[in-house]
Amino acid sequence: MSQSVNTVEYNEDELFRFVEEEDMKASEKIIAPRYSYWRSVFRVFFKKKINIAMIIFLVMIVLVSFIMPIFWPYDPFENVTNASSFNLKPSAAMEMFGGFSFKYLLGTGAMGNSILYGIVSSARTSLLLAVICASINMVVGIIVGAVWGYSKQVDAVMLVIYNIVANIPMILLIAVLVYVIGSGFWSFIFALTITGWLGIAYFFRTQVMIIRDREYSLASRCLGTPIPRVISKNILPFLTSVIVTILATELPSYISMEVFLSYIGIGLSASVPSLGRMIQQAQTGFLTYPWEFWPPVAIASAITIILYVLGQNLADASDPRTHMM
Repeated sequence: MSQSVNTVEYNEDELFRFVEEEDMKASEKIIAPRYSYWRSVFRVFFKKKINIAMIIFLVMIVLVSFIMPIFWPYDPFENVTNASSFNLKPSAAMEMFGGFSFKYLLGTGAMGNSILYGIVSSARTSLLLAVICASINMVVGIIVGAVWGYSKQVDAVMLVIYNIVANIPMILLIAVLVYVIGSGFWSFIFALTITGWLGIAYFFRTQVMIIRDREYSLASRCLGTPIPRVISKNILPFLTSVIVTILATELPSYISMEVFLSYIGIGLSASVPSLGRMIQQAQTGFLTYPWEFWPPVAIASAITIILYVLGQNLADASDPRTHMM
């Protein structure tokens, strides 16, 4: 039995065709969304609704503490000659000064001062102090720590300095400096930053030592890349999450330190509004006059907790491992 086979004839043009150069380039293109590290960081960060709520609360505190004193300055001695205005609860203070007023919403202090205005001005002092001290110590600490960890000659010198300074109690050093140079705002910043960067630099020294001998850093050195460029391009970018983590602890720590040192009497001078001093002045009567003691305690705690939580969540978001989908 014979089978018939249908043969199909193909034209040579149907089997082969020339590909244009533009088509070849188009086929080699990899279409993928452009990756942005910081966009990814903030995407992960703002996934947590608690961060948005805390940012709103922090912005409100910052705006009130920096804008309000411009229009309503705080004078702790404005009623010092009127003994009847001392230690008044909110209702009594408003009755004495002519009805409802935001100024006396939290009552008056031991010298007839407005508790609310005092807290606002003191919060501004704490925020300014924390930002300035953290900025100085972080910048100096990162730069010195990077050079310290990269250069063996610098390492030998800095280790001796660190071992000497690290054995001096921090509070003792600050107390001596405050008594020698004064307790003004900038003097206090100087006392907090003169050695505050050293611990940060030592921490970064160990981190840099881990990264400096990796293959890409050795290759850059063999190719003659300058040391500052190796540090800025090969080492520091890998420490972004570490930098954010350190910053997360530095900012609230200076607020806590200012409150504590002012509370024990070696912090800011009496002319500078301070949450620590308000707490110190109200501690003896915190049961009798609770409106003088608890509001500054609450604001100091709130600012410290907000900065710490936001910093830790931002540090977690800046870790590249959290960006994997």
